[in-house]
Amino acid sequence: MNAAVVRCAIALLAATSIIAPRVRAQGAGETSMPGMEMSLPPASPTPSTAPKAAPKALPNPSGRTGWPEPVGDSAPYTFALFDLLEYQRIGGVDALRWDFLGWYGGDRQRLWVKSEGTLYPLGRVGGQADLQLLYGKLIAPFFDFQAGVRVERHEERDASPNRVFAVVGLQGLAPGRFEVEPALFLSNKGKLSGRFTASLDLYQTQRLIWQPRFETELAAQADEEFGVESGVSDAELGVRLRYEISREFAPYVGVSYRYSLGATRERVVREGGQPNELQLIVGVRLWF
Repeated sequence: MNAAVVRCAIALLAATSIIAPRVRAQGAGETSMPGMEMSLPPASPTPSTAPKAAPKALPNPSGRTGWPEPVGDSAPYTFALFDLLEYQRIGGVDALRWDFLGWYGGDRQRLWVKSEGTLYPLGRVGGQADLQLLYGKLIAPFFDFQAGVRVERHEERDASPNRVFAVVGLQGLAPGRFEVEPALFLSNKGKLSGRFTASLDLYQTQRLIWQPRFETELAAQADEEFGVESGVSDAELGVRLRYEISREFAPYVGVSYRYSLGATRERVVREGGQPNELQLIVGVRLWF
């Protein structure tokens, strides 16, 4: 009898080992034995698969629904920069030089104000300065076309002559990150002249910046009253090293070499001047 009980127990264990894995497999979504099917309730949608509400349409001035509100990129702003504000030592002569620009407007149209000049407060009488009022319009990425008027004044020992010009020019960022500023001037006497300026910022560190700078001027006709000869009159090549204590305030030191060319050089030598001048520079760059 004991042997019969043992055989029954072994048969029961064998049947259990066959049936139990199939029941578990059915619960996991696998094929089950015929007659042993089990149904599970449908899964509720997860947050990733749940339907989302359609975005709410935003008002639009054009009346088109479903369009986002336009950004305010046409708001007017102001900017002012003393790119140069410096003391120069030219030979034994002291000079104060500035180059200023400012504008008011948006991304595409602006009103520009520019001024540059040199004064000799000690050791020499006189100097020269100009003021420009220009309308600027964006004509290409990073480039403005400018047109307006320019007034130039010379301070001399016995006279202070003035000239008025019509101006057309460009200002922008050329390939290679060169800041360029070509301009043409037509005076009230019908004299055509031009000026070209280019500079480049080379970052030694985030605060220490080298700035090579090149300038040249030319004239199509001579103007005896202002000491201007026809052709390329002069050129200046310099380098300045500034330290940006902040983006708005950056003192600098530098050196610049200015040389006269062509008929202007002959005139300077004839009048006893120096056709080539080495300038030592200390200044500050300001914007606000």
